[in-house]
Amino acid sequence: MQPQSNPQQQQNAMPQPPNVITTKDHSYLEDILHWNMGAIKKTNFFAGQCQDPDIQNALTQACQMHERHYDLILQHFQNANQTQPNTNA
Repeated sequence: MQPQSNPQQQQNAMPQPPNVITTKDHSYLEDILHWNMGAIKKTNFFAGQCQDPDIQNALTQACQMHERHYDLILQHFQNANQTQPNTNA
Protein backbone atom coordinates (compact mmCIF):
# COMPACT_ATOMS: atom_id res chain seq x y z
CA MET A 1 0.00 0.00 0.00
CA GLN A 2 1.50 3.33 -1.05
CA PRO A 3 1.05 6.44 1.05
CA GLN A 4 -1.23 8.94 -0.58
CA SER A 5 0.18 12.41 -1.10
CA ASN A 6 -1.81 15.37 0.04
CA PRO A 7 -2.20 17.95 -2.78
CA GLN A 8 -2.13 20.79 -0.23
CA GLN A 9 1.26 19.61 1.05
CA GLN A 10 2.66 19.77 -2.48
CA GLN A 11 1.32 23.30 -2.98
CA ASN A 12 2.88 24.49 0.28
CA ALA A 13 6.25 22.85 -0.33
CA MET A 14 9.20 25.17 0.09
CA PRO A 15 11.21 25.73 -3.08
CA GLN A 16 14.38 25.83 -0.96
CA PRO A 17 15.26 25.26 2.69
CA PRO A 18 14.91 28.25 5.04
CA ASN A 19 17.95 30.31 5.92
CA VAL A 20 18.04 29.10 9.53
CA ILE A 21 19.78 26.36 11.45
CA THR A 22 17.52 24.66 13.97
CA THR A 23 18.73 23.18 17.24
CA LYS A 24 18.51 19.72 15.71
CA ASP A 25 20.51 20.87 12.66
CA HIS A 26 23.11 22.43 14.96
CA SER A 27 23.50 19.21 16.94
CA TYR A 28 23.85 17.17 13.76
CA LEU A 29 26.47 19.56 12.36
CA GLU A 30 28.41 19.30 15.63
CA ASP A 31 28.31 15.50 15.34
CA ILE A 32 29.62 15.71 11.77
CA LEU A 33 32.46 17.96 12.94
CA HIS A 34 33.39 15.44 15.65
CA TRP A 35 33.26 12.52 13.20
CA ASN A 36 35.47 14.32 10.70
CA MET A 37 37.95 15.42 13.38
CA GLY A 38 38.23 11.82 14.55
CA ALA A 39 38.81 10.67 10.97
CA ILE A 40 41.42 13.41 10.46
CA LYS A 41 43.34 12.33 13.56
CA LYS A 42 43.18 8.63 12.74
CA THR A 43 44.14 8.89 9.08
CA ASN A 44 46.95 11.32 9.91
CA PHE A 45 48.28 9.00 12.65
CA PHE A 46 48.16 5.88 10.48
CA ALA A 47 49.70 7.69 7.50
CA GLY A 48 52.64 8.56 9.76
CA GLN A 49 52.97 4.94 10.88
CA CYS A 50 52.68 3.42 7.42
CA GLN A 51 55.73 2.12 5.54
CA ASP A 52 54.06 1.47 2.17
CA PRO A 53 54.10 4.72 0.14
CA ASP A 54 50.91 3.86 -1.76
CA ILE A 55 48.94 3.23 1.41
CA GLN A 56 50.52 6.28 3.06
CA ASN A 57 49.43 8.40 0.07
CA ALA A 58 45.87 7.01 0.22
CA LEU A 59 45.66 7.77 3.96
CA THR A 60 47.02 11.29 3.40
CA GLN A 61 44.41 11.89 0.72
CA ALA A 62 41.68 10.60 3.05
CA CYS A 63 42.95 12.93 5.77
CA GLN A 64 42.83 15.90 3.38
CA MET A 65 39.30 14.97 2.28
CA HIS A 66 38.09 14.92 5.91
CA GLU A 67 39.82 18.28 6.52
CA ARG A 68 37.92 19.77 3.55
CA HIS A 69 34.65 18.36 4.90
CA TYR A 70 35.43 19.75 8.35
CA ASP A 71 36.12 23.21 6.90
CA LEU A 72 32.92 23.12 4.84
CA ILE A 73 30.77 22.25 7.86
CA LEU A 74 32.54 24.94 9.90
CA GLN A 75 31.58 27.46 7.21
CA HIS A 76 27.92 26.54 7.77
CA PHE A 77 28.31 27.49 11.44
CA GLN A 78 29.99 30.77 10.54
CA ASN A 79 27.33 31.61 7.95
CA ALA A 80 24.59 30.85 10.46
CA ASN A 81 26.18 33.18 13.00
CA GLN A 82 26.33 35.98 10.44
CA THR A 83 22.65 35.62 9.45
CA GLN A 84 21.30 35.29 13.01
CA PRO A 85 19.99 38.58 14.45
CA ASN A 86 21.86 39.88 17.48
CA THR A 87 19.51 39.44 20.45
CA ASN A 88 22.00 40.77 23.01
CA ALA A 89 21.52 44.42 22.04
